[in-house]
Amino acid sequence: MSHDVRNRLPAIRRAFHRHPEPGWREFRTTARIVEEVERIGVDGLAIGRDVLSSEDRMAVPDQSELDAWLEGAREAGVRPDVLERTADGHTGAVAVLERGEGPTVGLRVDMDAISMTESEEVGHRPADEGFRSEHEGYMHACGHDAHLAIALGILEAVKHGSFAGTFKLFFQPAEEISGGGKPLVEGGYVDDVDYLLSLHVGLHNPTGTIVSGVVKPLAMAHLTATFEGASAHAGKTPSAGANAMQAAATAIQNAYAIPRHADGMTRINLGRIEGGTASNIIAEEITIDGEVRGETTALMEYARTELERVFYAAAEMHDCDVTQRMMSESPRIDSDPELRDLIGSVASTVPWVDTVISEQEFGASEDVTFLMERVQENGGLASYLIVGADHPTNHHTPTFDVDERCLEIGVDVVSSAIEEISRRRPSRDDPKR
Repeated sequence: MSHDVRNRLPAIRRAFHRHPEPGWREFRTTARIVEEVERIGVDGLAIGRDVLSSEDRMAVPDQSELDAWLEGAREAGVRPDVLERTADGHTGAVAVLERGEGPTVGLRVDMDAISMTESEEVGHRPADEGFRSEHEGYMHACGHDAHLAIALGILEAVKHGSFAGTFKLFFQPAEEISGGGKPLVEGGYVDDVDYLLSLHVGLHNPTGTIVSGVVKPLAMAHLTATFEGASAHAGKTPSAGANAMQAAATAIQNAYAIPRHADGMTRINLGRIEGGTASNIIAEEITIDGEVRGETTALMEYARTELERVFYAAAEMHDCDVTQRMMSESPRIDSDPELRDLIGSVASTVPWVDTVISEQEFGASEDVTFLMERVQENGGLASYLIVGADHPTNHHTPTFDVDERCLEIGVDVVSSAIEEISRRRPSRDDPKR
């Protein structure tokens, strides 16, 4: 990696940090990615609708919200051609380098931000140094800004290195709402990938540590349930109503009583409730947002089925109707040991890497598993690695930040691993594999 690229990485990361955008609204982010990729120079660049299967998108916001974010990007001077191709929530991009015969290697990074107001307090470096979020109520509190900077550095390093084969760089939208992995897969660009890498910074691993593959990511599903009853005067004629609030309260209580499964860990949480009009009116409509997770995809589906049963039973008990929707989901897929070993052996030779961990349990969920699953189903290998980064507070907090030394380390480790794959590994069609 050139000295110029190394110096650019923090500035690129900070530019993304200043302009965070949530899932399916990453219009300005996509445009900045396109500009950086065009500066580097690639053999192919697909944007927005050309990347995704539109009908497979999950957790897409209302059209009015999409339009508001698109208009905000337009007012900020974002390129009209990119806005046209990403309109209506079709964000993301795929960059392709063709370097002769060899395997097809993919790298996936996420690009969306979190609905959270960033801290302004003294001591929070983005606030102190002038790159705090300019979109109030949203911030990069999980490191996706760092992921983008690392990915662009890797693209430039691979282009000017000794890699032989095809390199595909996937910029995936809507990871935080688990909405972008499946439509990216169904868009077709993943189908010929022999080796897939993906990455995350930090996750309580310090700067200088590389985890070459995570295992046991939790399968997950986000659900919403809307209870509909009948309003009435709470004092004069309460019996004339059908109390959606009572149905929702029953559902919440019983959801946490769902038995855990003997075959492994499950998680159920109802994190948001909204509805009702006034204290003297029997509530006519209440909506609950919840999630289920499981140690395996089957265990997640068990928890989801039980939660859906609880919702229906609570509605029936209180003479209400309930409409349930699955907003998004992701399966459980583990990193492949063979690819983990290769990444670990490469990482151990990279300066500033002082600790290499072969595997680590993830304990959370990630919709990159859709991509990993497709690659593995097609006979390829996949690994989700962690680039250690000191962070002063936990992920998903208002004062989250990363040690920017992780950017250079991430570029060196992953670009070197990609080159090593091209030297040591054939494509899946090679009879010698």
